[in-house]
Amino acid sequence: MRLLFVGDVVGRAGRVAIAEHLPRLIADYRIDFVVVNGENSAGGFGITEEICQDFVDAGADAVTTGNHVWDQREALVFIERQPRLIRPANFPAGTPGRGANLFVARNGARVLVANVMGRVFMDALDDPFAAVDRELSACPLGEQADAVLVDVHAEATSEKQGMAHHLDGRASLVVGTHTHVPTADHQILPNGTGYLSDAGMTGDYDSILGMEKEEPINRFLRRIPTGRFTPAMGEATLCGVAVEVSDRTGLAEAIGPLRVGGRLSPALPSFW
Repeated sequence: MRLLFVGDVVGRAGRVAIAEHLPRLIADYRIDFVVVNGENSAGGFGITEEICQDFVDAGADAVTTGNHVWDQREALVFIERQPRLIRPANFPAGTPGRGANLFVARNGARVLVANVMGRVFMDALDDPFAAVDRELSACPLGEQADAVLVDVHAEATSEKQGMAHHLDGRASLVVGTHTHVPTADHQILPNGTGYLSDAGMTGDYDSILGMEKEEPINRFLRRIPTGRFTPAMGEATLCGVAVEVSDRTGLAEAIGPLRVGGRLSPALPSFW
């Protein structure tokens, strides 16, 4: 089975990249299942129902989020009627939406998608390790799920690595999001889980984390805000990670970066 995870979509530039590239990638490489992190897709902050549906129409099977999930207040309402939108599972009990869901891939396989948010250098939520344990215990790989993908939305690479090793052998892919910078440490862990510290962003890389450069630089220099952060509008790079998953075990057999368009050097998985 072929899985594709697409890193944080930032603003209009990122949304255009999804619309332009994702349907072709799915068709050309016969991708069975796609997850897109969409938490920065609405002007850089949050996601709307219309944007979420646009991602689904482009081929996303699930849309994960993170610390900006509620920045567009409508998300508190529409997440209840949009089963493809996943928020971090370690929000307190009673939070709208769901932290994991089971989907059917194009090849008929059952794919569990879970989302958790880190606590190191971030707003503290409930324990992400306990939260993901609950979700995977309720739908174990090899039993109720043929593949398991976990989006760890976190600042610290140590926390992401800790989560990956904690889940090694119980998940097909553990992938980090949030820092908007693609890392080069894609690997298959000893017990068969694919891992990447950060998938990067799908946005304009002539920017500071997807935002126009002037305001962030001003804040670094003067420590005084003079305006809002505004998403950069140049051509975006679609960034993500591709994984080949064993139909027998549900574990990763190959993993590699995927980058299309924009300023970054292109990368396509050689095993596809």
